[in-house]
Amino acid sequence: MHTPESPCRGFCTTALGDDVCRSCGRTFEEVCDWIRYSEAEKEACWKRLQEEGWIDTERKPLKGRVAQ
Repeated sequence: MHTPESPCRGFCTTALGDDVCRSCGRTFEEVCDWIRYSEAEKEACWKRLQEEGWIDTERKPLKGRVAQ
């Protein structure tokens, strides 16, 4: 699977206090530590996001809907 540099979709809800972003599915810790992750750690996160249904080729929020 080809993946972008980051799962971020540009409207992170962890900044609003969520433990898991309703846009990309990453935990607060994954969002904060992403730039320090090794390729293996990033790959494991991408795999989990895919398994949990967070991956969308159009990069729209899937599980949680962010207020518009």
